[in-house]
Amino acid sequence: MLVYEILRKKLDGELNTKEEIFRLVNGYVFGEVTPEQMAAWLAAVYIRGMSDEEVWWLTEAMAKSGRMVNLSEIEGIKVDKHSTGGVGDKVSIVVVPLVASSGVPVAKLTGRALGHTGGTADKLESIPNIRLDLSEKEFVSQVRRIGCAIAVATEDIAPADKKIYALRDKTATIASIPLIVSSILSKKLAGGADAFVFDVKFGDGAFIRKLEDAQKLAEGLVKTAKLAGKKAVAIISSMEQPLGHAIGNAIEVVEAIEVLKGKGPEDVRELCLEIAAQMLWLGGVVTNSKEGKSKAMELLNSGAALEKFRDLIIAQGGDAKIIDQPEKLPQPSCKVEVRSGQSGVISAIATRELGLIAGQMGAGRIVDEKVDPAAGIIVMKKIGDFVNYDETIAILQSNKPIVNDLVVKVRACFKFGEGVKKPPILAGFVG
Repeated sequence: MLVYEILRKKLDGELNTKEEIFRLVNGYVFGEVTPEQMAAWLAAVYIRGMSDEEVWWLTEAMAKSGRMVNLSEIEGIKVDKHSTGGVGDKVSIVVVPLVASSGVPVAKLTGRALGHTGGTADKLESIPNIRLDLSEKEFVSQVRRIGCAIAVATEDIAPADKKIYALRDKTATIASIPLIVSSILSKKLAGGADAFVFDVKFGDGAFIRKLEDAQKLAEGLVKTAKLAGKKAVAIISSMEQPLGHAIGNAIEVVEAIEVLKGKGPEDVRELCLEIAAQMLWLGGVVTNSKEGKSKAMELLNSGAALEKFRDLIIAQGGDAKIIDQPEKLPQPSCKVEVRSGQSGVISAIATRELGLIAGQMGAGRIVDEKVDPAAGIIVMKKIGDFVNYDETIAILQSNKPIVNDLVVKVRACFKFGEGVKKPPILAGFVG
């Protein structure tokens, strides 16, 4: 079929067939479909939407456009998790070893910082000598040997997604739910796992602002994963304020270790336990999520999860001494306290702006491609906390000078009001 006819059908609101979608995706990857043609189809999808089957076919075509990781030689149900991205999200660093310590294999391909959100790969690479550029053989072997691995997804994993995402970015079609589902799930399917837990975030610090849109995305991810023959659930979590206190790389590793030690911020701990509970259930070691949460708490409190993280660091060449000696992680040369300037209860936090500021200080790639692992922001006060006049509400740290303009910007991120309650971290579930 001519590409022209494939485009016309979608523009007119008709359904594309599986063959047509595969023809379009493969043609674009190999240069037989022009950027203008693909842009027209993406715009039509943005306006007309897609059926459940079309979303699955697009996901499948994108996943099969590159290398598919084969985990079949690993016994058991291989479980993975994915977050849609947020500020201070260090959940993967906790739940991967936590779930693996139960005997459920976790094979996680991860990414780097994007926009105002941090990346798990950048955070872990603050650990001296750790390697995340594992070959498929090394990746599979490590999961088989110790039960888990975290590696950077290489360029040959779902290459169609990378090319299509770049075009979506240029054509203002990023916000399409069917296209987001296909983008996320194509990479997850290429990673080879049998079951997925999706952490779909909403709020000021997330890519999705509204709860109802997060609900639609969660439903789309679970439905499409099931069409792919995979087990899947989605948790909807709030990103109206940073997750935990640390925003950065090394400082988030420290906070994750605190959670693995059975301590750490309550919101991080609660979300990690919920995601781990679902992963344990999907992995078949418990019969329901309530039992899964009890099992996850037991693994944290016994030290088993922490020891599995130690195993992971050592297996990937890192210095595991950082678990007991966090000062061995990169340290900043500059630290500046941000004081409130007023007293009252914090009613809101401009979370996205804090993420952008952390990136500008070196924690992301907003200013420079090279990440400063020591840079970041420690949020001392959260929504619902009372703050005295001149009390420290945040600490900025970096290896380059911290100008007063940044201090003023961070102070302005904290809003004050009355009758404020701490917002719940968990907002919904799709199974």
